[in-house]
Amino acid sequence: AWLEKRGESGVRDVHGGLIPFLATLGAILGLLVLQPDVGTMSIIAGMVLVVYFVAGAPLAYVGGLVMAGISAIAMLIGFAPYRAARFTTFLNPELDPQGIGYHINQALLAIGSGGFFGLGYGHSRQKFQYLPEVASDSIFAVIGEEMGLVVAVGVLALFVWFLFRTLKIANEAPDKFGKYVATGIGAWLVLQAFVNIGSMVAIMPMTGVPLPFISYGGTSLAVSLWAVGVVLNISRYGKGKSD
Repeated sequence: AWLEKRGESGVRDVHGGLIPFLATLGAILGLLVLQPDVGTMSIIAGMVLVVYFVAGAPLAYVGGLVMAGISAIAMLIGFAPYRAARFTTFLNPELDPQGIGYHINQALLAIGSGGFFGLGYGHSRQKFQYLPEVASDSIFAVIGEEMGLVVAVGVLALFVWFLFRTLKIANEAPDKFGKYVATGIGAWLVLQAFVNIGSMVAIMPMTGVPLPFISYGGTSLAVSLWAVGVVLNISRYGKGKSD
């Protein structure tokens, strides 16, 4: 609502747009740092930056904020030994396969053993006393093992399709508020999926966020479905729609 009220010229203004935006974002992210929950903090920061850019923020602002965010995450990793160990494991998963690297090694083993077509539904071996959090954080690894590369890529394709559909709805929204809300929801859910899947295939450090719509957990699923309901309501009143 604040972005809609400020307008594109207001968002571009340093004193009236950038500084209040940074103050609000900093307060929200500061609370998440105190949790501490760097994974969720990164997702929210990414979502907010996408909405900020769509609202008319110059690319230089967004790029500067991204660089500042990367620097802040590097500092958080350096100040916390367990984060530093997790990042080291990301760089070299074989460094401590029975300790801090156990989770990622078991996830990679599960995905690798699935091959192209998988071992068959319900025939995962890693989910029995080997792979941690099989129903929540590690569900993508189980999908890869049981259903194979074909279904795993299909899951990725569905999230990409969801992003494009959400952006289309945002582009056709009846007002800027609806546009920003739809964009934010699409960015949030797809970024969360990227973080979850990325940690399972070792392209980013291990985090503890669920895979939207798929991971076990009533609260996560309820919030995700509520968000999709908001997007569907925005699409109902989109441009070109008639009662």
